[in-house]
Amino acid sequence: MFAKVEISVWLLTLIIVFAAVTFASHFLFPSVRWFFRKLAERAIARLNKRLARPIEPFKLARRYDTIERLIYDPDVAQAIAAYSASERVPESVAFEKARHYAREIVPSFSATAYFGFGTRLAAWLSRTMYNIRLGDFDREALSTMDPDAAVVFVMNHRSNMDYVLVTHLTSGASALSYAVGEWARVWPLSAMIRAMGAYFIRRRSQGTLYRRVLARYVQSAVEAGVTQALFPEGGLSLDGRLSEPKLGLLSYIVSNWSPNGREVIFVPVALNYDRVLEDRFLIAADKSGVRRFRAPMGQVIRVTLGHLWQRITLRLRPFGTASVGFGRPLELSRFLLSTSGDPTAAVAAELMRRIGEAMPVLPVPLVARGLLGGLTSAEALRDRIGSELEDLGARGVKLPRRDAPTLTADALANLRERRLVSGPDTQIEIGPEARDILAFYAASIEHLF
Repeated sequence: MFAKVEISVWLLTLIIVFAAVTFASHFLFPSVRWFFRKLAERAIARLNKRLARPIEPFKLARRYDTIERLIYDPDVAQAIAAYSASERVPESVAFEKARHYAREIVPSFSATAYFGFGTRLAAWLSRTMYNIRLGDFDREALSTMDPDAAVVFVMNHRSNMDYVLVTHLTSGASALSYAVGEWARVWPLSAMIRAMGAYFIRRRSQGTLYRRVLARYVQSAVEAGVTQALFPEGGLSLDGRLSEPKLGLLSYIVSNWSPNGREVIFVPVALNYDRVLEDRFLIAADKSGVRRFRAPMGQVIRVTLGHLWQRITLRLRPFGTASVGFGRPLELSRFLLSTSGDPTAAVAAELMRRIGEAMPVLPVPLVARGLLGGLTSAEALRDRIGSELEDLGARGVKLPRRDAPTLTADALANLRERRLVSGPDTQIEIGPEARDILAFYAASIEHLF
């Protein structure tokens, strides 16, 4: 029993390595995971005390557990069986396809990534690139919302900065869960977006199985009270106007609502900018009729390096004003009592109307309207903007804090810096390629007139 046994050094090394791995996996790693999990739970408990809407357990669940619950959901199981029968494939194959869809959709939310990194980066980017202004904001209506309701922020889509700006402005209230398109499914961006709690969607997928998996994820999140953010237009506005809403994600929420279930409150959010970073690409896509557009990498690098150089030399100027307006909240239970016909279409139309009402009025859109209307002097623009502001104010539209002369001067300085207009204040000239860009900005507020 105590006799000596000779073994090779390589075999001894292998035994020690296997023993160390076994010890770590069975004793060390669980203890370490338990320790860090407890630390994370305490940190989240402290964080939830300062949030208006605490982080829901659904968001904090392990990604693997959420995926398993999703693919074993009864509605998804029925869709798997139907897919197996229609495509004449084994149910095991259909099940794995549903699992693939679930892995693609379900995020891996990290409170540390969201509040420790994401919101700080969003605040830094927002304040660096724009002068932030809060537009229409009914603080009383927002503060008196049912604390147990599922809140869904419904926003128009002007720029990819929308995600950043709204994340910054709502960071003190809750952690938003965004629906993100396929454009962001590239490494390493996809991992960061998942950690921020966003879920990916295929906008062009027509498969019933995929739609059922996506629907059940969205519905489960709403049932659990997760605060979400949706862009009903489905993509960036190519002409600056509010687009017709797409009903996909909204239909999942509205169709699943029950009078005995959790209340759903939609909060309309209107975003507007003095300068949309992607404006030229959006206008080109609108003219060509092809929605797919991608900024040339050389231009992206050039703009980024120029931005960094301006920061280093302390010559950085913001791109103008970015403003967010919050419209009147829509309680789903009350709204459905007063509407008839297709409830999803009615909800979508009403939300877009309320977004339009809350649209911020900014200097560049106002001046762009005047320039396209034939005005060629700063004095004429000031007079025109002054009368338009009076008219808007009389109709209850939320007005900017600055007066007409200041708005005019700020907008002209912005447009001159971009070389869209030239000449003295007494004889302003529009650049040869500027008319389309001015029309893009003027269109953002034309519905108010």
